[in-house]
Amino acid sequence: MGITTAAVSKHLAQMEKRLGVALVNRTTRRMSLTPEGEVLVEHARRILREIDDLQELLSSQKGTPKGLLRVNATLGFGRSHVSPVVSRFVQQYPDVDVQLQLSVNPPPLSDDAFDVCIRFGEPPDARVIARRVAPNRRVLCASPDYLARHGHPKEPRDLMSHNCIGIRQGDEAYGLWRLTTGRGAKEHTESIKTRGNVTTNDGEIAVNWALDGLGIVMRAEWDVNRYLASGRLVQVLPKGASRNRPCGMMRG
Repeated sequence: MGITTAAVSKHLAQMEKRLGVALVNRTTRRMSLTPEGEVLVEHARRILREIDDLQELLSSQKGTPKGLLRVNATLGFGRSHVSPVVSRFVQQYPDVDVQLQLSVNPPPLSDDAFDVCIRFGEPPDARVIARRVAPNRRVLCASPDYLARHGHPKEPRDLMSHNCIGIRQGDEAYGLWRLTTGRGAKEHTESIKTRGNVTTNDGEIAVNWALDGLGIVMRAEWDVNRYLASGRLVQVLPKGASRNRPCGMMRG
C-alpha cells in the first residue's frame, strides 16, 4: 500500500485506542489477531466489498440512463423536432421512460411537473438552469399565387395593406409584428400593426393557409425552410426579419 511499517503500527495503535480493545497479539516473533481483531477484519472486508459494489453500481447507472424523464414543449416545435429526438433517445436508452407533453401555453418553469422544458425567448427567471439550443429567426413569407395577385411589399409599412395571417400564441401581442433590419449600431426595429381575415392558435395551420394563398405569415425558419427551398413559399421583405428568439432548454 506504499506506507511504512511504523505508519501501520501507528494506525493500528490509534484504532485500538479508539475501540478500547486489543486487535493484535504481539510477541517477539509473530503477530496474530485477537478475537476482537478477527471480528473487525470480517466486518471490514464485508464493508469494503459493499463499497466496491456501490461504486460499480453507480458507474453502471452513469453509463446507462434509467428512470423517468418528463419533457414539455410547444405544439409545433414539439411535434416537428422534439418528438423525433425523443424517438431516437428511447431507442438508444430503452431503460428510460419518457413522457412528452405539448402545450399551447407552456406551464411556468417554477412548476416541478417537468424535468426539461423547451421554450422560446430569454429565460424569465435567472435561477432557471438554461442552455441555448439554437437561434429562432422568424421570416415573412407568402405563396407565389398570393404575391402575384396582391404584389410584393416593398417596405414594412406596406404590410398594413396586405392580408396577414394572425397567430394567437402565448402572451405575445396579437397582430403586432416587430421587424428588425441591420446589425449592431445600425439595427432598427419597427413595429407594424397587421390585419387579416384568418386567425389561429396553431402555427402549422397558419403555414398551410399561407400555402393556400390566403396571405402573408410570419413563422420561424425551421417551420418554413422546406417550403422556401421548394418554391411553394416566397420570403417577403428578406432584409427585414423578426428578432431572433433563442430556443432553449430550461429546467427548474
